[in-house]
Amino acid sequence: MIEYINATDFTYCQRLFHGRGHAYENLSHVNVDWLSPVILITLYQAVDEDWLLKQGQCLQELVSECTSVQVQRRYEKFSPTQVLLGEQVDGTIVNENGLSYHIELGRAQNSGLFLDMANGRSWVHQQSQGQNVLNLFAYTCAFSVAATAGGASQVVNIDLSKASLSKGRENHQLNKLAKKEGKQVVFEGVDIFKSNSRIKKYGKYDLLICDPPSFQKGSVNIERDYAKIIRRIPQWMHAGAKLMLCLNSPDLDEQFLKGEVARECPECVFEQRLDNPKVFKEAHQGKGLKVLIFTYLPSA
Repeated sequence: MIEYINATDFTYCQRLFHGRGHAYENLSHVNVDWLSPVILITLYQAVDEDWLLKQGQCLQELVSECTSVQVQRRYEKFSPTQVLLGEQVDGTIVNENGLSYHIELGRAQNSGLFLDMANGRSWVHQQSQGQNVLNLFAYTCAFSVAATAGGASQVVNIDLSKASLSKGRENHQLNKLAKKEGKQVVFEGVDIFKSNSRIKKYGKYDLLICDPPSFQKGSVNIERDYAKIIRRIPQWMHAGAKLMLCLNSPDLDEQFLKGEVARECPECVFEQRLDNPKVFKEAHQGKGLKVLIFTYLPSA
């Protein structure tokens, strides 16, 4: 596995190895992330423990800044995380393109920052100057941090999980953006599909970020529900607004999303697909993260 890891700059958090893209034979069950000072090995099936220890030792030698190698076993109930080598580190602060984010290890399945979205956050930072931004499925509000740091006039974060939004507030405070809370950064712990009036309250918007989960029992089935979001674009967005629509499902390709947009809001014009970070190599096109940019251009 180590031969595929060619990162040399460990200043920023990053994925070091992406086995889940099925691009490396017999390693589709392994991911490796750098969350300074932690190397996190994520396993999606059981492995030989001697092999695992050897990989951990090689990784620790590769990254001199590493003080802890941890393993998360996604194939077990509650996705437990354990220290393989080094110190016990339950939380850390990572840097990405000059912005900082809280990371939690061992408390939940996800650490608080999706590394495949690094290019999306960079795009949002570049697009946000003076913009009123709507961030749906905000999670820990990493996009909001990027937008606010990029000069957004307002960012409205919507997520059903108030605990995640609380982490989002902490991320803004971490980047000394807390002074903009209240007037310029809004956190609404509501159901997107049941709170249209709350969303419209802060609009209309110039930039939409929509990065939904593929499936959450009882709340989201994106194959069914994306249409509900797209058809509200005319209610939410100014003419000329930019839309960043994301799709994480390996079972749905970008044509699905383009088709939903064409049917539900044909005034949205496709502009480009953002590339994922190069490390997120996929053996089969369309299986990985899809990030599509549209412009809303209603007829006069």
